[in-house]
Amino acid sequence: MLFSLPITINMNYEINILSILNNLLFVPLISLLVYPLSLITLLIKPLDIIFFIIINMVEFLSSKLLVLNIVIPKMPWWLIVVYYLVLMYAFINNNKKPLLVLIAILAIHKYSYLFDNNYYIYFLNVGQGDSTLIRHKNEAILIDTGGTVAFQKESWMKTKEYYITDNTMIFMKSIGIDSIDMILTHGDQDHMGEAVHVVKNFNVNNIILNCGKFNTLEKNLIKSFKNYQSCITKYKFLNFFNTKEYRDENSNSIVAYFKVSNKKVLLMGDAGVEREKDILEKYKLSNIDILKVGHHGSKTSSSQEFINTIKPKYSIISVGKNNRYGHPNKEVLDNLENSTIYRTDKDGSIMFKIKNDKLKIETCSP
Repeated sequence: MLFSLPITINMNYEINILSILNNLLFVPLISLLVYPLSLITLLIKPLDIIFFIIINMVEFLSSKLLVLNIVIPKMPWWLIVVYYLVLMYAFINNNKKPLLVLIAILAIHKYSYLFDNNYYIYFLNVGQGDSTLIRHKNEAILIDTGGTVAFQKESWMKTKEYYITDNTMIFMKSIGIDSIDMILTHGDQDHMGEAVHVVKNFNVNNIILNCGKFNTLEKNLIKSFKNYQSCITKYKFLNFFNTKEYRDENSNSIVAYFKVSNKKVLLMGDAGVEREKDILEKYKLSNIDILKVGHHGSKTSSSQEFINTIKPKYSIISVGKNNRYGHPNKEVLDNLENSTIYRTDKDGSIMFKIKNDKLKIETCSP
C-alpha cells in the first residue's frame, strides 16, 4: 500500500485511510480464490458460472467497503522522489520511524495551500456553458457548474456518459479542494444543469441563488440541498451588483465583482444590455482587469457603451466549440478589440493567478 500510495494519489487525488482494513478481506479473497479460479476457468469452461457468481460477490462486497476518504492534491515529481527515498530507507534499514516522516510529508503537502497567499481564478472549459472556480487558501467558490455533456469522440467512451462536472470535481481535488461554496448565477441548464450532481458527489457548504422566481432546475436543487440563500448583495469577498428584479432569467443573473491586490474582477453571468446600463448607472466601474464576458459573447450583452466604460484588460468568453448559437458574436469581438481575449473553445481552461499586484496567466488546451 505504501509503495502504491503516490500512484493512487496522482490518479484519484484522494485516499481511503480505511483501505488497510478492507485489504484484510480482499487480498486473501483475490489471491486465494478469484485469481486461481480465473486461471482454472480458462481450462474448464463450465466453471464460468461459478466464476461469474464469485465476481459478482466481490463486486457486491466492494460496494460495501469501509470508506473514509481524504483528499490529497497531485504530488509533484520531486516530492514523489523524496517519498520513495524515505520509504526505501525505512525498508532497507528495517526502521519504522522514517514512516512518520512520510506521514508528515503528506500532511504538509495536503495543507500547503494554507501557506499560499495568492488568489487563483479558473475559467473552466465546460463546453457551451459557464463554470468559474475562485480559490484563496482554504476558500473555494464555484460559480456555476456548466451543463451535462456526453463525450463521444473516443471509441472507448461511446457506451457511457462522462460529465463535465466529474472532470471539474476531479480537478478541484487535484489542487487540494475538498469542499466548496457554490454560486449559481441563474437557473439556465448551461449554468446550473449539474448542480444537483455536484451536491450529491462533493462537499458543498452553502449555495447562493439569484433574485427572481425559482424555475424547475432551482426547485429540484433546493429539494436536495436546503442550506441556500438568494438575492443577497454580498458573500465573503464577493459583491453582487443587484439593481432590480427583471422579467427574464438571464437579466436576473448574479453579477459578481471583487477586488484583490488592486486587480478588479467582474463576472457578468448572462446579464444583457439592459442590466449593463443599470449597473453603469448604479455603480462606478472602470479599468476592469478581468472580465467574464456576459452570455458567452452573445450580441445581447457586452454593448459598446458598457465595454468602453469598464475598459477590460482581459476578457474571457466561456463558449463551446462550433456551438449552434454562433457565439461569440462578431460585434462583441469588435467591441472587445482593445482587450486581450481568451476563449474556452480555443484556449481551453484559463487560470489567472493574482500575486503581488501581478497577473500570471496559464491555459490548458481543450
